[in-house]
Amino acid sequence: MPYRFSDRMRSMKPSTIREMLKMTERPDVISFAGGLPAPELFPVDDIRVAAERVLVGAGAQAFQYGVTQGIAPLREQIAVEMADRGIACDADDILITTGSQQGLDLVGKIFIDAGDAILTENPTYLAAIQSFQCFQARFQAVPTDDEGIIPDAVGELAEKTRFRFLYVIPNFQNPTGRTLSLARRHQLLEIAHRHDLLIVEDDPYGRLRYRGEHLPPLKSLDDEGRVIYLSTFSKTVAPGFRTAWAVAPKAVLDKLIIAKQAADLHTSSFDQLVLDRYLRDFDNRKHVARVCAAYGERYGVMAEALAAQMPEGFSWTQPEGGMFLWMTGPDGFDTLPLFRRAIEHGVAFVPGGDFFVGDEGRQCLRLNFSNAQPDDIRRGVERLAGLCRDSLGN
Repeated sequence: MPYRFSDRMRSMKPSTIREMLKMTERPDVISFAGGLPAPELFPVDDIRVAAERVLVGAGAQAFQYGVTQGIAPLREQIAVEMADRGIACDADDILITTGSQQGLDLVGKIFIDAGDAILTENPTYLAAIQSFQCFQARFQAVPTDDEGIIPDAVGELAEKTRFRFLYVIPNFQNPTGRTLSLARRHQLLEIAHRHDLLIVEDDPYGRLRYRGEHLPPLKSLDDEGRVIYLSTFSKTVAPGFRTAWAVAPKAVLDKLIIAKQAADLHTSSFDQLVLDRYLRDFDNRKHVARVCAAYGERYGVMAEALAAQMPEGFSWTQPEGGMFLWMTGPDGFDTLPLFRRAIEHGVAFVPGGDFFVGDEGRQCLRLNFSNAQPDDIRRGVERLAGLCRDSLGN
């Protein structure tokens, strides 16, 4: 039977990473591919107690329908967290979303018409590209360097074209691990003011800093209401809750709520109640500090192994937090065939090309270090380095 799919499906493609992850499920494969937090660090015992307290206290009501914006107690908790991050808001400024991915989807729904242009870092988060492609957006890539997105390039592009918004990941960016410098944060907001540009700030990793000083979110520096801020509990508690949030000006938040009503009515009531109970009854700051210590150690192991093992011509970023580093091979190097060979030899990574909105990045790859034990990191890097040497004929 011929099915008549919508026009937008022509621009929607399956996630290369999700397809690749199917190939990494073999127990003999050391995977640096997925953007996965370490499950052995999830606060399982505390969450179990929190869930029991919710069931005893709320009973059947814990499983009832809820309000679209999210339960008020959890939004109040998030407002306190936002104050810690330097963002002044209250519970009414916050929308609970079903993961940060839904936040991206809702932003696309309320701002993008077919053919509209948006600005992104280059490279950028693959699933954000996917999300905005659903609305048939046109992408304009902004170059980046070790300090993050280059503000002057944003200004030059904004002088030529009207963009719906700029999408940016300032802290420990996915895929590169880079952090936007403080000076550039101020520059970016000044350019956004000059060109009347909306900014979507995606900050899933900001609390995962294990070196250096915390930098203020763009939202905390915004006094014009032009930054929409997205964050999540996926990296600081557990991703299975699929519970995240958006902070936005009222005019934007009202539209996001309408779009969410049409999408899923509301995020899981039970998950929200358990998270609220966990955050009130247990020390999540201590938990996050433990996660940061573990990730910092794992990054150090990977960086040391790469320095000792990788052949000449390869370079990589040196993140101060987050879950990823970004490697670049010599000119002409292609990481896609390397990926296929790597799977055969028991190690996995993500080729870099799909993180670009154009035909770039074939010599790049992303490595995740958060979800591997130190000994596995050493063995995996040794395998990868050997394959790179073979590919270069060394």
